[in-house]
Amino acid sequence: MYQRILVPVDDSDTSAAAVKEATRFACEQRAVIRLVHVIDLAQFAWSANEFLDVPQLQEALRNSGKLLLERHAEALREAGLTPEQELLEAWGGNLAHTIVEDAGKWNAQLIVMGTHGFGGLTHLLLGSVAEGVMRATPVPVLLVRTPAHGGK
Repeated sequence: MYQRILVPVDDSDTSAAAVKEATRFACEQRAVIRLVHVIDLAQFAWSANEFLDVPQLQEALRNSGKLLLERHAEALREAGLTPEQELLEAWGGNLAHTIVEDAGKWNAQLIVMGTHGFGGLTHLLLGSVAEGVMRATPVPVLLVRTPAHGGK
């Protein structure tokens, strides 16, 4: 049913759970998985702080993102899959928009992503990339949550 599955990843437990769920789908349906990680290169660029080496920090973000993608890709390879990987760069923009744009260019048929499920004030302050993706994409989205920490 779904032959092209896009999985946005970060360094969270919910992201790892989403990769696990996407792996199950891909193995059952012989699908291709594309892992993407979005970095915002503008997060340090706004600062005129003379103590920050902005290009060095941006390169560190790129390197960290590549390592993260490789770690998730290794888990997929262990399951017998051959994932694609892409580090996406945003400049102070909406991360959800960057994910949706990539899903369209890649012709994704399903987006599988983790969500922290924050509500209330935390959601208001932090927003939700998953919610932004759901609102902006015509592609079906499967959201994966992990149990709340602390057994609650």
